[in-house]
Amino acid sequence: MCGIVGYLPGARLQGDPGGRGLVSRMCGALAHRGPDDADLWTNEGGTTMLGHRRLSVLDLSPLGRNPMPWDGGRLRITYNGEVYNYRELRKELEEDGCRFRSETDTEVILAAYDRWGPACVERFVGMFAFGLWDEPRKRLFLSRDRLGKKPLYYWRHPDGGLSFASELKALVADPTFPRTVDGDALRLYLRYGYVPAPHSIYLAARKLPPAHSAIYEAGRLTISQYWDPVAIALANPSDMTGEEADAQLEILLKDAVERRMIADVPVGAFLSGGIDSSLVVALMQEVGSRAARTFTIRFDNPQFDESKHAAAVARHLGTEHHEETCGVPEMLGVVEQLPGIFDEPFADSSAVPTYLVSRATRRHVTVALSGDGGDELFFGYPRYFFSSRAAWLLSAPRPLRRVAARVAGAAPWRRVRRAADVLRDDEPDHYARFVAWWGGDDLARMAGATPDHPAYASALGRLGGLPSAGRPPVLDVVSYLPDDILTKVDRASMAVSLETRSPLLDHRVAEFALGLPLPLRTDGRTGKLPLRRLLEKRVPRHLIDRPKMGFGVPLADWLRGPLRTRMAHYVDGPFLSELGLEPAPARARWREFLTGRSHRTDLLWSVFTLGAWVEHWKPEPVTMEVHA
Repeated sequence: MCGIVGYLPGARLQGDPGGRGLVSRMCGALAHRGPDDADLWTNEGGTTMLGHRRLSVLDLSPLGRNPMPWDGGRLRITYNGEVYNYRELRKELEEDGCRFRSETDTEVILAAYDRWGPACVERFVGMFAFGLWDEPRKRLFLSRDRLGKKPLYYWRHPDGGLSFASELKALVADPTFPRTVDGDALRLYLRYGYVPAPHSIYLAARKLPPAHSAIYEAGRLTISQYWDPVAIALANPSDMTGEEADAQLEILLKDAVERRMIADVPVGAFLSGGIDSSLVVALMQEVGSRAARTFTIRFDNPQFDESKHAAAVARHLGTEHHEETCGVPEMLGVVEQLPGIFDEPFADSSAVPTYLVSRATRRHVTVALSGDGGDELFFGYPRYFFSSRAAWLLSAPRPLRRVAARVAGAAPWRRVRRAADVLRDDEPDHYARFVAWWGGDDLARMAGATPDHPAYASALGRLGGLPSAGRPPVLDVVSYLPDDILTKVDRASMAVSLETRSPLLDHRVAEFALGLPLPLRTDGRTGKLPLRRLLEKRVPRHLIDRPKMGFGVPLADWLRGPLRTRMAHYVDGPFLSELGLEPAPARARWREFLTGRSHRTDLLWSVFTLGAWVEHWKPEPVTMEVHA
């Protein structure tokens, strides 16, 4: 895993000797993504500059350095990621006459582009983001993996130039980068807790969406999609039996795990003791040549601690298990780092434990496998069941929903109280209410009319032919998965120079899961049926059959305790108004929380992380049209 940057100055600045210094600063901003090496390259005339920070994983020799040339420098690439089928591609290319100098997948990507052009990415099995300069064509080719594991930001300069990078902080390292906030991105952040692609929090920068490539040639940027999970979900479902589906999935997952264990550095795995991570570790034990190294963190608060479950699974499987205890001071220390890690407002509080388990893991290994993707692909989230079962009530007239909301809001159970806000929301798309943070009248008062989530809205408009119960996982695959889950895992792990790999998000596994009829993934009460059956062949049911916990933190305790003064400053001070937002809804929620009348710590956390981001990055606000 690495950090990549590119700088193509506009005509006014071509040949400027300061360009190399700028690219060096951009690379320096990404040192955490690649602590092992750094290099940059400039073509003749200074029209293109590429930079790279290397985390050495395959072929640790100097032959693996980036930006890497091909065919005497005719092509040049800066690359972040892993192409797991590079050996098969290399063999095919060698039979076609290609000769390789290194043992890297980077060189295979160059040869593949040389043979097959931009369509080469359709042959890759892996996670990647790269910029490839084609000198004869004077063309920059950018591409991002299918599910969005690796990030790629770009900025079109006012003079026609272009910069790109793995993280926003590298673009911001350019002193000419305008830090004006994108009002639509801010509204979407308040709605979803993250900034969805193609937006970034800055008006000037954009994210290349997952499964998209871009060509920048003669000052023109053309973006195209090369893989479409919605089309896969809409295709005729598989007619496999459950037994046939389990057998096929087992073959796919074993192959996906085995490929992700290829490295020239130590490899381990996150283990929570849940279904997804336990299955990944069980398969690692089967295909690996030594006991898998597994890692978890322990919290003093039993409400959030999964370490005993992880330890039980590790003992049964016989892994080399590592556990590290993290207290409140360590967790709050991570809170201070979040704005600098994510570069944008990011409200998923599980970023804190994700960073901590990544840091603990990095002390022992350079690569870690994870169980990400199981919930989205195999119907694992409780909200999928709630949205389906409550469809009749969500469609009820507003007065009836408000009565039901009052009853739910008085319940002692957190998830039932959360349903009260879902019932109050008038969003016509039922599932959108379950994934929304600020919504309804509060959001309109705070920020005005909120635009559609680009990927979510596009998918929703095409999914009419799918049964309503089967739509939420597909919607999550194109929105919540890349923009929240995979963003969190990439930034938190790369902040400590740890490469994470997700076998369940091998695109072949994703295609298989999206093509399964819903009854093969859930019986209406329980999800992830095929994953459960495969795991129960390897781990006793009593070790893993428990309610889904998730990676939580005690937000309520923090906001009433060590973070209370700072939260009050963000809510009651001028920051929201200066950002162009109406603060009244946030202030009302804060008072309700302090008096015990609101449980929505997630909403308050979204304001806290926004305030922390503003303090850290000092953006230029945008005028927002809001409703008084």
